Amino acid sequence: MKAKEIQELIDYISNSGLAEVKIKTEEFELSIKKYSEAPQMKVVEAAPAPVAAAPAPAPVAAPAAAPAPSNSNLVEIKSPMIGTFYLTPNPDSPAFVSEGDSIKAGQTVCIIEAMKLFNEIESEISGKIVKILVSNATPVEYDQPLFLVDPAG
Repeated sequence: MKAKEIQELIDYISNSGLAEVKIKTEEFELSIKKYSEAPQMKVVEAAPAPVAAAPAPAPVAAPAAAPAPSNSNLVEIKSPMIGTFYLTPNPDSPAFVSEGDSIKAGQTVCIIEAMKLFNEIESEISGKIVKILVSNATPVEYDQPLFLVDPAG
């Protein structure tokens, strides 16, 4: 069973009147109990087949960690909230910043829209934008790196 299928099952159970579901196959055993707001999940794997799928998340983490060792002097500007990332104030305007731009502390570098509110995100550091890590109009998570900044630049 894939992670997406497990999440869909959890969502289904949370929206239904069911309080508990147990699934047992030759490959795994899954038990989900709904107590209060958050469903709890326990997965017991008994075969190597699901384990083979487990390394898949590792490549996702590796690219995020890869720039740090080679660019140890760079500082990340991270998202302070969950929402949609925008590089421009509106579709007809130029981007707040581009790669190679020098920025100052307090300068607006992007907008994150959350619940129909557009929040200007300001840089906490001065430096040079080395890399924009997120594409325009894409969802971002809390604490997700958005920009790499060289404070010496």
